[in-house]
Amino acid sequence: MNATPEHGLPRRTVAAALVAAPALWLGARAQPAAARLATPSQTEGPFYPVRLPQDSDNDLLRNGTLNYRRGQPAWVDGTVTDLDGKPLRGAQVEIWQCDENGHYHHPGDGDRADAAFQGFGRVAVGEDGSWRFRTIRPVAYSGRTPHIHVKVKLGTRELLTTQLYVAGDPGNARDFLWRNLPQAAKDAVTVPFERGPDGLQARFPIVVAA
Repeated sequence: MNATPEHGLPRRTVAAALVAAPALWLGARAQPAAARLATPSQTEGPFYPVRLPQDSDNDLLRNGTLNYRRGQPAWVDGTVTDLDGKPLRGAQVEIWQCDENGHYHHPGDGDRADAAFQGFGRVAVGEDGSWRFRTIRPVAYSGRTPHIHVKVKLGTRELLTTQLYVAGDPGNARDFLWRNLPQAAKDAVTVPFERGPDGLQARFPIVVAA
């Protein structure tokens, strides 16, 4: 039996180990990634705009020349990816929500919303799938826990309509939409609003079956 001078191991054993090591490494690398859960869809209403406002950018606290100074300002951001984790380039994210008094910019709500609150915004996702809005922490109104409506579009296709909820809000358990979701779906659409250097911040990753 021949041995390596350094370690006293048979050369045949060392050679076999060197051949096997890359195969083992490639085998580990080839393991399938864990399945990603698509963000669950939810009802659109209320109230998607009858017509989009002239100011439809990502800053809902500034409507034209008006500045909204009520509520708790918050940054809401995230990414849009497919089930494989790839950024969904070319997609748009839209959000809409009520003002601090619980009113939407919509005829169905009597047009009682504060004119300074934009109430709706849309933004194209970045190359890495990222998006961001400046808005307020959502508030409750009659029958509903705090939430923000979210829609994802790709060209003329609507890929997802859902709602974002506030983690730990006491109204969640009483909300008929939130409480009927399976636990995994609740976890996917419920995020904390936490204090950060720029105020409240919430991160909402979106996964779509594109």
